[in-house]
Amino acid sequence: MKKYLFFFIAICLFTTSYSLDSKKVAGGSIINTWTWEKSVGGNANPYISTPKTIGFTKKIVFTSEGRIITYKNDVEIRNNTYQIEKGIAHFDKTEHDLITFEGKTYAIEKLDNQNLTIITNNEDGVRTIFKR
Repeated sequence: MKKYLFFFIAICLFTTSYSLDSKKVAGGSIINTWTWEKSVGGNANPYISTPKTIGFTKKIVFTSEGRIITYKNDVEIRNNTYQIEKGIAHFDKTEHDLITFEGKTYAIEKLDNQNLTIITNNEDGVRTIFKR
């Protein structure tokens, strides 16, 4: 009986530590609240949009439970799961941390204590910049 209890505790500890580590990428942890600053279109469709030009604010919250909560003008509009894994980005053919949520995959270009920049994982590569 003690062997089973020890085994169960070991599995729980391993699972918990794995799930927390999987949310960390080069530069830091994505778990936080991020406010949309601007989006910059790629080569096929160059544009710049900001909260002022588009007429609303946007905020995303990545949780340690693997959820992303999206807010528009401080009203929750979506609550989905996200997944982070290593992969090759289409726009520059190099390895990045890729994050998938809301049916789309993005390459994480920059992540530090104050900045998060993600790029759509396609040939055009639209950049979206968030700040804490």
